[in-house]
Amino acid sequence: MNRLKGKVAVITGGALGLGRATALRMAEEGAAVAVCDLLIDPANALVDELVGRGFDACCWQLDVSKEAAVEQVLDDVARRFGHIDTLVNNAGVAGANKPTDQLTEAEWDFVQGVNVKGVFFCTKHAIPHLRRAGGGSIINLSSIYGLVSAPDVPPYHASKGAVRLMTKTDALLYASEKIRVNSVHPGFIWTPMVEGYLESQGGVEAGRPAVDALHPLGHIGEPDDIAWGCVYLASDEAKFVTGAELVIDGGYTAH
Repeated sequence: MNRLKGKVAVITGGALGLGRATALRMAEEGAAVAVCDLLIDPANALVDELVGRGFDACCWQLDVSKEAAVEQVLDDVARRFGHIDTLVNNAGVAGANKPTDQLTEAEWDFVQGVNVKGVFFCTKHAIPHLRRAGGGSIINLSSIYGLVSAPDVPPYHASKGAVRLMTKTDALLYASEKIRVNSVHPGFIWTPMVEGYLESQGGVEAGRPAVDALHPLGHIGEPDDIAWGCVYLASDEAKFVTGAELVIDGGYTAH
């Protein structure tokens, strides 16, 4: 119950899916939680749930692709909670599922704007707060598709590969300041994003057995599978872990 006691965690894309699960588990482990999301209604609902359970939480509407907004929200979070020492860069989009030669520049830029620039902006403006706190943890949500690829969604795969290398660079840049930076690489997890993907491929009921079968453990993952990994990386249990890739994929990339 106290693995994150005294810590303040900022979670982007925190209203739904992996972000929501991470916010819940981090709050249960003692962290004060800032839920940041473009979708303000579910963010408010989650904060109401957390506060109703006695946890310290607030939400901010945030488009991570806008640098000025990121800077303002992180400053507001630090004022509200007193400091920031954990950042979970979870906000992301899948984008257009077309072959590379059929993509438009706008379709490509949309994904990079959220998935890559969003991580850059949040990290850039979190670092001064983590520095003032004497260190901390940045957790970047990449993907199995930051490690391997597949013949679909080229902008998404490119963005998650970028996040993987950005993580390692920042881990080296800030290690001397006790700021740890790690990436998490989920397999298919039962979230609204994956549901939407299956719908686009012919329907959830038809598609889920095939997606389950991609994982040697025989089933798709659950949001908590990723949330507990994020709790570990945010905690002092991971004090010697930086620049690492935490792969939580049911064996997908072990082939």
